[in-house]
Amino acid sequence: MEEVSDSKITTKYIFITGGVLSSLGKGIASASLGLLLKQRGYTVTIMKLDPYINVDPGTMNPFQHGEVYVTDDGAETDLDLGHYERFIGQSLNKNNNTTTGQVYYEVIKKERKGLYLGKTVQVIPHITDEIKKRIRVFNGEYDFVIIEIGGTVGDIESLPFMEAARQITLELGVGNTLTIHLTYVPFIKSSGELKTKPTQHSVKMLMEHGIKPDILLCRTEYKIPGEERAKIALFCSVDESSVIEALDVDSTIYEVPLMFNKSGLDEIVLKKLNLPLNELKIDTWATFVRRIKYPKDEVKIALVGKYTRYRDSYKSIIEAFIHAGSINDTSVDVELINSENLNDENIEEYLAEKHGILVGPGFGSRGIEGKITTIKFVREHKIPFLGICLGMQCAVIEFARNVCGLEGAHSTEFDKNTKYNVIDLMEDQKKITSKGGTMRLGAYPCVLAEGTKAFESYQKHQISERHRHRFELNNEYREILTRNSMIFSGLSPDGKLVEIIELTDHPWFVGVQFHPELKSRAVTGAPLFINFIKAALKYRKEKIDY
Repeated sequence: MEEVSDSKITTKYIFITGGVLSSLGKGIASASLGLLLKQRGYTVTIMKLDPYINVDPGTMNPFQHGEVYVTDDGAETDLDLGHYERFIGQSLNKNNNTTTGQVYYEVIKKERKGLYLGKTVQVIPHITDEIKKRIRVFNGEYDFVIIEIGGTVGDIESLPFMEAARQITLELGVGNTLTIHLTYVPFIKSSGELKTKPTQHSVKMLMEHGIKPDILLCRTEYKIPGEERAKIALFCSVDESSVIEALDVDSTIYEVPLMFNKSGLDEIVLKKLNLPLNELKIDTWATFVRRIKYPKDEVKIALVGKYTRYRDSYKSIIEAFIHAGSINDTSVDVELINSENLNDENIEEYLAEKHGILVGPGFGSRGIEGKITTIKFVREHKIPFLGICLGMQCAVIEFARNVCGLEGAHSTEFDKNTKYNVIDLMEDQKKITSKGGTMRLGAYPCVLAEGTKAFESYQKHQISERHRHRFELNNEYREILTRNSMIFSGLSPDGKLVEIIELTDHPWFVGVQFHPELKSRAVTGAPLFINFIKAALKYRKEKIDY
């Protein structure tokens, strides 16, 4: 990254911090504000500053961190970047996510090269300067850069980020930066009161770091009465009009921008930054939200995977279903089913009432046979099916075993000695496996065959989708798979990598090596998910009795 001169400041910086407790929704708040500013005609990007020392979340447990969100350029990032992309409808990159691990790693590399000329390397100025350089990387490229600082005020891990934000606010001056603090106003049932003290303490702690909030977003289950609002404003040194209640929404996070607009958040931001209040174009978004809240139809989908204890492990898939549901004017009831629990005896009990089955991505051998059992049932009973990454690979294994007669067919990831290695390590990965291996990450092109479900979905001859894998369909088995009615409807441009499989004797059976959910956007959705829900609707309405 190259440092950008502040001689011509054209970009406004909005810092979003959190207090009292975590998981209040800073990511949704950032994304919602980004959408409102964009729909007023401004250019916007959003950054996440993550306090953890991991370089990226690529090696982190899904049960602890949720899904790994992969960008077009192959960066493994925090799942909040998924919220940003889905709301503002544009692709982000590696510069939109910075971790403490990345910052220290870069500073230590410079120190080892002698770039600090023998000086003592310290948190201030060296760590904070590296953070500021990363924050300013978009200077001049956008009207707004919204920066979400992970964690809560007072966390020891986030102190360098808070200090960097303070310094940038001081350096760029009034009118070029803004701080929004997201806090919590709890309701105490025993006394029947909303309590403002946690917010007061949180703001006091923020101000101890030299940062004075310009706007308070107060998460609450109940409306904040005028008296309490005035009290918060007085004790937190904030304009009363800038104390905004962030009520819990009824049914969908996509209603939050509409709620913020009703509270005047975007108007207050533009006023404080001395910018024109352009017309807000939000009608399409409002229609999208209305269809989520009041759909005409309903389908039940099973998401079969092995990280089902934590829904955020499949966050982008679940959101892609919401988008596709709205576009089809349909409520999508997604039930997460642990593949470890599935076998031939109970599979019908789990799947009997479902109108479509998605077998999800993942790593490791745990739960693989349950996924394969699921796919066999789905294939035989003609239920709409979508397999993603490992889900697609399991579909190939099941088909090889039960249709092609390749008994014991498997992936070399799980069975090194399998006789029929229908899924094998990619050739590029084999070359580097002695060094520990890596993954095929980011967006790659895929050529689609006409007359297939894939082409019907995308209506294009070539697409680009995001990947995160190191295994692939073994080309040695293409002929026998094709001979038994499996088709390869999507290939890499050189024809060497199978990207999409389909079955010719099934109403809707598609497996993809990539992750279509990562490019699903609110309002526009993802083509495969849209057609998958359409197929599930058809299946339900025809009431197929198996």
